[in-house]
Amino acid sequence: MIEVDFQLGRPSEEARIVVAMSGGVDSSVVAALAARSGAEVVGVTLQLYDHGAAVERSRSCCAGQDIYDARTVADRLGIAHYVFDYESRFKDSVIDRFADEYMMGRTPIPCIACNQGVKFTDLLSLARDLGADCLATGHYVRRMAGPSGAELHRAADPARDQSYFLFATTADQLDYLRFPLGDLPKALVREVARDLQLIVADKPDSQDICFVPNGDYASVVKKVRPEAAQEGEIVHMDGRLLGRHKGLIHFTVGQRRGLEIGGQKEPLYVVRLEPGVRRVIVGPKSALAVRTAHLSDINWLGEAQKEGLTAKVRSMARPAPARFDGRSLHFLDPEYGVAPGQAAVIYDGDRVLGGGWIEETIAAELEPA
Repeated sequence: MIEVDFQLGRPSEEARIVVAMSGGVDSSVVAALAARSGAEVVGVTLQLYDHGAAVERSRSCCAGQDIYDARTVADRLGIAHYVFDYESRFKDSVIDRFADEYMMGRTPIPCIACNQGVKFTDLLSLARDLGADCLATGHYVRRMAGPSGAELHRAADPARDQSYFLFATTADQLDYLRFPLGDLPKALVREVARDLQLIVADKPDSQDICFVPNGDYASVVKKVRPEAAQEGEIVHMDGRLLGRHKGLIHFTVGQRRGLEIGGQKEPLYVVRLEPGVRRVIVGPKSALAVRTAHLSDINWLGEAQKEGLTAKVRSMARPAPARFDGRSLHFLDPEYGVAPGQAAVIYDGDRVLGGGWIEETIAAELEPA
């Protein structure tokens, strides 16, 4: 079995590691690696919503089945395990925010909000209260020592990299966090789990947002904010009324499917949402080209802004060459499908320099290169 240096700063037998255990294979293997280090290990699982309604959803990261799996793995490893109820906190800081963002015509990313709050603020504070030397998680990113302290880097396996979702991690949090899987391929992680005969060794990865059944975002938003289902107009950017929709929550910038307006000479995409009048503005793909994105709530982990950077505006997007002036992101080539509410994450090579939330975009046709 592989071994990991948790960089505890003192002999392992004198140290304590808290592991965030979601009930999946990744965090379970992290717990196993921590136990192998010789340190005292405490597994912690957060109950983030009424898991009684989520037991059927074994592909979600916080369902009741996952809590059971985390406890079973902890028993197998011979480590302590605790479940803490953070349902109210999660609803206020993640679910309600998710619904409100959709109501404002934005494209929310709740996993980042969860990392910002419940996981890397509340859970980290809980780990400190338990006297832990560090908090270890199953995220696929690398924490590397730099001349000015710990740095956040992409995972060695690009197919598993989760750095986009962790851009808001602060320097203080990064100093305390450990990511043992950052240098490992997923296949090896599963192999370790099988060798240890962990019940989660072949458990499928989570595919959906944990509180969104079957990827149906609209139903969740309507449950939290019933007024979100109000109808409105679908209007071409040239002013033509093309049809009506059943709620802005069904649309996001860059979307093509689901418009249900036929008879057009060219494919149409959602170009803009106007929540004040519940209007969906559509147009050709060329209208989606963006040259500049203004950011808010910027978290910066680098020493200084510089040229030669790249940026991602969606988790699955390729990093695009860009320049950052401290507030705005300027793409060297037009970027498509950039939506308010999304995160823009800025890289220097593999290193995460920081990022922020997209508040406003400027179309390429309105701004010269």
